[in-house]
Amino acid sequence: MKDPVLVPVSPAELLDKKTILEVKRERIVAPEKLANVKRELALLTDIARELLAQVDPASGVAQLEAQLLQVNREIWDLENTVRACEQAKDFGEEFVRTARSIYASNDRRAAIKRQINLALGAELIEEKEHRKAPPHGQPAA
Repeated sequence: MKDPVLVPVSPAELLDKKTILEVKRERIVAPEKLANVKRELALLTDIARELLAQVDPASGVAQLEAQLLQVNREIWDLENTVRACEQAKDFGEEFVRTARSIYASNDRRAAIKRQINLALGAELIEEKEHRKAPPHGQPAA
């Protein structure tokens, strides 16, 4: 199948996918993988450019997209750290701290995506619902 499957997504989902691909373009070194990333990124960049051309700069969406890029970079780094701990079979303090940072970063990512969708009056709004974690250092109830 040559043609991509077209799926309706929210503006924030588009920008999130685009920023994840930007992180991959920065971090992936394998030529074949990088070529695939660049191809997909080019397609999504064109669509995002059209979307953002219709957006009032005062909406703050450009700044939110920059925050999304930053949090996706953080998640990439955290994932690498937790995978290194896993490979070393080190499930101590660094593993736990990093795993907790991953879900905290994903919560920030979801909040940024929600802000983007609300700022743009998006019809599609992603919803999340997870159990609340106890504050750091406190046992679960």
